[in-house]
Formats: sequence, C-alpha cells, structure tokens
Amino acid sequence: MKPWRSLVTRRKFLTASAAALGTAGAVGIYAWRIEPHWVEVVHCDLPIVNLPSELAGRRLLQISDLHVGPGVDSDYLIAALQRAAKLKPALTVLTGDFITHRFAQHVDESARVLEHLRPGPLGCAAVLGNHDHGLGWSQFEIANLVRARLTDLGIQVLRNSARSFGGLNIAGLGDLWAKDCKPEQVLAQLDQDSAHLVLCHNPDGADLPGFADYQGWILSGHTHGGQCKPPFLPPPMLPVRNRRYTAGAFELGGGRNMYINRGLGHLLRVRFNARPELTCFRMTRDDTANSAAPAAQC
Repeated sequence: MKPWRSLVTRRKFLTASAAALGTAGAVGIYAWRIEPHWVEVVHCDLPIVNLPSELAGRRLLQISDLHVGPGVDSDYLIAALQRAAKLKPALTVLTGDFITHRFAQHVDESARVLEHLRPGPLGCAAVLGNHDHGLGWSQFEIANLVRARLTDLGIQVLRNSARSFGGLNIAGLGDLWAKDCKPEQVLAQLDQDSAHLVLCHNPDGADLPGFADYQGWILSGHTHGGQCKPPFLPPPMLPVRNRRYTAGAFELGGGRNMYINRGLGHLLRVRFNARPELTCFRMTRDDTANSAAPAAQC
C-alpha cells in the first residue's frame, strides 16, 4: 500500500472512532442528565365495565415508583407532582415504591414530597411496593411506617382490601415480593356487576391463580419500563418473571387487561427510551356483552 493511501485509511479510522466516541458520550449524557427527569404525560382512554355515568369522561391519574432517597432528586419529584396536579384528575392512584429500600430514613422525606400531591375530589388510593418493605422486602415495620405517613396525608392505602371511590371499586393488593399479595382474598370482595379495577405494584401478580376469574383492569408499576430500552428490542433487564411485562397496556385474556406505568423515580440515574411517566386515563363506559374490556387507547 502506498504511504499516502495508508495515511488516508488511518485518518478515516480515527475520524470514525472519534465520531463513535462522541456519539456514545452524547447518548451517555442524555441517558444520565436528560431522560431521567424528562417526564412524559401519557393520555389513555380506560374503558371500564359498569362505570357509573357520572364518572364517564373524568380523569384517573396513575403515579408510580417515586423511589424517594438520595438517588432521586426530591425537587424533581415535587415538580412532577405539581405538574400532575395541573391535569386536574377526579381520582388519583399510586402504585408503590415510595422509597428505596436501603434508605428507610427517607420515609419522612417521602411524606414531604407527597405533600405536593393534589388528589382529585374522589380521593387517592395507593398500594405499597417491594421497596416499601425494607431490606429483603421483609421489614413490615417499615411498611407500616410508610403506610402511616401516607394515611396522615389522606391517602387511602389498600392492603388486600377494597374500597369504593365515587362508585368505582378499587382493590389494592399487598406486594408480591414481600409475600403479601393475596388476590384470592380481595377479589372475592368485588361485586362483578359493579365498576372496579385492581392496583398491584408488581405485574407478575396478575399471573397468580387468584386472578383466574377476574375481569377488569389491573394497574401496575415496578418495571420502570426497564429504564434502558434499545430501539426495536425488549429491555435487557426487567425485575419480573414474565418478560412480556415491560410498560404500557397488555391484554391478558379472559377479560383481564393490565397497564404498567414506567414510574417517576429510578434506582440508578439512567434512562434511555423509557422516560418517566405520569399516566392520565380518561375513564369511559364499556358495556360490551361479554364484559371483556378492550385495551386502553393511548
């Protein structure tokens, strides 16, 4: 090879390498500094069988996975909750992981953050997540402390129990990883001729036998959408057994549907193609004969 050709080839290689490093650096900065705080408001129609006419067209807001602790900026979370208030929901639901398990001392900080939540006139329902149960997901004294702080703020924390919110019956399950998820206990309390939905932090809970006869919606969180998702590929890391459960709406069959919220917080400050999320549902009536609600329209 002539020397000048060798020089050109070397320059092309160095130029391409520099471009690749620059691109990787830009993506890294984006995934670290921008996307973790770039909240997306996802708007969906949520068809609910037997929904009271006075609830049709009103908003149900889902918030999940705040992970209050040193890894998540409280000012960012407060700003996200203030943005959520501007959506003017009729009803708000929270699907767990208010703190990060390694930092139980941040229970009080989670309450300070949640003081900025402005639930709608129908109130606010919540379930706890695995991180709310401390190390090993087994410190129920921490879960009780989280529950007490939320209750003090007027948030109705449901633990394998159900309650009506303006004619919509909401069942809330205990956490799966804390071995406290008992759908067979709570779903038996639901009147199948009424409007209802279920809050279950971990979407794997929907695969428990206790859901076999349930028809309706399940709202979950837990996955963070994988936090990093390559384009056109599934996330390489998901904290679920059922790898199908990433984020968004899923038809489970048998009249069951699930929506998985990507959450606001994170464990490591990195997100790529999985922006933090507020989900604003518009509740609609679904009066299909087979009571099998269609998928959410987002």
